[in-house]
Amino acid sequence: MADSASQIFAAPAVAVRGPLLGNLFCVLSMALWAMGFPAIDTLVGRVPPLPMTALRMGLAVAFLLPIWALVEGKRGVMSARWWQGLWVGGLGFGLGGTLLFAAQSHIDPVTLVILTACSPIFGILLECLVDGRRLTVWLILGLMLSVLGGVLAYLAQLDLFAMGAAVAARGAGFFIGAALVLASVMFFTWGSRATVRALPGMTGLGRTTVTLVGALIVTLGLSLAAGQLGTLAVALPQFSPADIGALLIYSLGALAVSQLLWILGVGHLGIGVASMHFNSVAFYVMVIMFVLGADWNWVQAAGALLVGLGVLLAQRRRRGGSAAVSV
Repeated sequence: MADSASQIFAAPAVAVRGPLLGNLFCVLSMALWAMGFPAIDTLVGRVPPLPMTALRMGLAVAFLLPIWALVEGKRGVMSARWWQGLWVGGLGFGLGGTLLFAAQSHIDPVTLVILTACSPIFGILLECLVDGRRLTVWLILGLMLSVLGGVLAYLAQLDLFAMGAAVAARGAGFFIGAALVLASVMFFTWGSRATVRALPGMTGLGRTTVTLVGALIVTLGLSLAAGQLGTLAVALPQFSPADIGALLIYSLGALAVSQLLWILGVGHLGIGVASMHFNSVAFYVMVIMFVLGADWNWVQAAGALLVGLGVLLAQRRRRGGSAAVSV
């Protein structure tokens, strides 16, 4: 029974099958990830970001680890590539997340998420340099549409004059923040690919769990080093039931399940195409807020449409060829 159940979470090393399942994984992953933004809004500022990140990682690991042990058994957990997984997770997701946290003190949130629209560029470059992926006209066109759609979605509610004033006010600090964001994106992109490539023979569930354990170790260590972990002991008893529900959505849905689906999607599509889905997150957030009573934004919807078109074009097969990554 465990063997058959584990097949649900299996992820191929590269995109060897039709892209439908991989795209479905990525769409669901991004939709769940987007849920975390409105959910965590009630907790922002009440706990410093570093211990909040460590708490979020801890809850995600506490959720995934028993499921992994139940599905694959003690032998599957003990025989996992723990050393590689901890290293990849700590560097890719732990350090990457910390750099993103550090950038927030130098750069405004809208510019931050606009810069994350560059993630497909890093993903495609990584595949070209390391995996020998060949650039095609369709891939380049799809990449351009994805980045354009992502930027358009983020710019939909942006006051350009206000952003220009913020850049002028922060001066060199703005560029430091931008550099930290881009470094974070590179680490996360590398970590997503390495999670699939460096852990052969493991299921997506196992890969996700061990790498999140690595990220937990890094964020926990940084919180201790910064002397901020004690703030959790003060803040947690003051959380209302609504706060706890928001934290569970933020940790379990928007991280644990979302990350599992993301790793499965990367396994089917490759990091280049999968990362294009990141640029639709602003649209998913807008849909969630619309359901909660906010206004509909047609510009963001148009941006999401461009992202979707870009994803489709990037996977267009050459005549007699394949859209899969060459290995």
